[in-house]
Amino acid sequence: MARTKEFDEDAVLLKAMLLFWDQGYEKTSMQDLVTHMGIHKGSLYDTFGDKQALYNRALKRYVELFEQSVKRPVKSRMAETHSAKEAIRMILEMAIQKQEEVPSGCFMVNTAVELAKQDAVSRDLVQLGWDTIEQFIHDIIAEGQQSGEISREHNARWLSHFYNNALTGLRVMIKTSSDNAKLTSIVDINMSVLD
Repeated sequence: MARTKEFDEDAVLLKAMLLFWDQGYEKTSMQDLVTHMGIHKGSLYDTFGDKQALYNRALKRYVELFEQSVKRPVKSRMAETHSAKEAIRMILEMAIQKQEEVPSGCFMVNTAVELAKQDAVSRDLVQLGWDTIEQFIHDIIAEGQQSGEISREHNARWLSHFYNNALTGLRVMIKTSSDNAKLTSIVDINMSVLD
């Protein structure tokens, strides 16, 4: 007879995600994971596999949560304001908001820097996350160009590359900068491209 799990799989996965996000792959030991997740080593292996498999599941979960945390509020703002420019600004401003309950920066960026050359699965998950957010940005820009709010001077696809790059850069800067005026000025300059 199979034993039932004595823990919430998603809850412990989120704990692993936060630990990997904060410490990185290499610095996080299996003992760190067992302690932080609050489960036995055997349960960790039985449920998630080895450290790399757990890391990739945590990264996949992060990508899902990141998409939800950006898309829902931005779509809501667009429904209220009918402004593609405000939606793009909101995406950039979300990147510079510090949140107490999570590490600063971006788990996808951390993974790209630490593991992209070593692990194809991690690299592909990061690329999927970036492609998804870039497509979301593209759709907002295309809608803004359709309505006449955003100039058609620049190709919507190229602008989506530009803003995805700006978003990534801001998510790196937030790890070391607490200068809100500086970060806000970067957002303002990026927004000027749409004027």
